[in-house]
Amino acid sequence: MTALTDDYVLGTHDAEVARLGLQHRLWRARALDAWRRAGFTAGQTLLDVGCGPGYASLDLAEIAGPRGWVIAFDRSARFLDALRSAAVRNALPNIATRQVDLDGDDLGVSGADGAWARWVFAFLSKPRDLVARVAAALRPGGAFVIYEYFDYRTWSFMQQSSMFEEFVDAVIRSWRASGGEPDIGRALPDWLEEAGFRVVSLRPFIDVLTPADDLWQWPKAFVDVGAQRLVDLGALSAERAAAIGAEFAARESGSAARMVIPAVLEIVAVRTSP
Repeated sequence: MTALTDDYVLGTHDAEVARLGLQHRLWRARALDAWRRAGFTAGQTLLDVGCGPGYASLDLAEIAGPRGWVIAFDRSARFLDALRSAAVRNALPNIATRQVDLDGDDLGVSGADGAWARWVFAFLSKPRDLVARVAAALRPGGAFVIYEYFDYRTWSFMQQSSMFEEFVDAVIRSWRASGGEPDIGRALPDWLEEAGFRVVSLRPFIDVLTPADDLWQWPKAFVDVGAQRLVDLGALSAERAAAIGAEFAARESGSAARMVIPAVLEIVAVRTSP
């Protein structure tokens, strides 16, 4: 196993843990629907690939039930500790955690019934290899549900803001500097088919939001946490981050505030090759 660190480009600090919790709550209904269509059900072994603090793992464990298992993979010891604590609080003993580097380590599983990954491949330097390793971990007929961005630059205000576009560009640059690719969703369908999957469905999500929409809190939280993270990484000055935050607040308070989210692709694929 390779040496593991917590040096995610977005961090593993308390504010990021809280943001991920908000993110899961706001995207939970769509995830539950995708899992249902993929056939995730009681008694199965389900993989949470890149589980983070494990908010999705808890839901998957409820689906798998006492006769099933969730195996949650992440490289962050802090995230896995948070998941184990949450599993105890929620009386879910059917969650197993494994600390792995998804850029190279074997998952050490075979015959699983389903797998889930959300905004994971985009942060890897060798995402194509992980597709093959997840294929090897699933039984024939096992389903893989993935959420990834496929056009991050759609994230914008409907009324153009050059300052906010500067922030989005800084996020993309920092992401790529760490070895990731924010638009990874474009490549995944082909890679899945090459790895022995059949792509069952592709659903794009490109919502246009107003501050009255609950989902507005998702990009707002990312601006709050992400701008400070860019400062910490030296990718943005504190003064510029403050100006971007002020710009977002001013736009949000406007009477005609509308924002387009970064384009997300939902993929449901089924392993066909033995």
